[in-house]
Amino acid sequence: MPSLASNYADMNGSTQMHAALQQNQFHHRHMWIITGPAGCGKSSVAEYLAKELSIPYIEGDDYHTAAAKQKMGRGIPLDDVDRWDWLIKLREAAVARLSPSASSAVKDHTGVVVTCSALRRRYRDVIRVAAYEHHNVAVHFVYLRADEELLMKRVLMRQGHYMKSAMVHSQMEVLEEPDGTEQTMDVLEVDCSPALPQVQKNVVAKVRETLADDV
Repeated sequence: MPSLASNYADMNGSTQMHAALQQNQFHHRHMWIITGPAGCGKSSVAEYLAKELSIPYIEGDDYHTAAAKQKMGRGIPLDDVDRWDWLIKLREAAVARLSPSASSAVKDHTGVVVTCSALRRRYRDVIRVAAYEHHNVAVHFVYLRADEELLMKRVLMRQGHYMKSAMVHSQMEVLEEPDGTEQTMDVLEVDCSPALPQVQKNVVAKVRETLADDV
């Protein structure tokens, strides 16, 4: 019987991926964490990926407390105390979305897409706990990389968002880019300097490569 990997080579793009998801052929339930500083395009990329894979999408900003949003809106960076409960809450919400719902109890969701800045390794480690607690869950970080100047330009173009441009610099100071060990383990790095449609396509291509290996 042909493997999922060989089938993948014979099928086209989203048609193949949809078929694989419908047949529940993957060995893991995949948690795709779209990461990076403000302005890198996390939400736009995450929404596109979730649509391409037909899986749930969680906007990490929705899980910040009102106090945390007000703090960032005043240009005050969040500290570890602010972030810790948020990361745990976000991780638990993602795991919950991976579980069978009442309307589809016959099969687990095969994945979920989550936006989360995950600027430091220890923040990423909080999310990684999901894979230790649930052995059929695979956590992946899609790191959208860009320089500070580009991110600043993008944030300045936003209308009505609580995250102000001053926060870009503070986030870049905090940022611990995934090192070689992390990239070997569970990080997919994507340059987010091209136009958004190209970035979205590049992310989907890398994710599909990863899924094709889960046989």
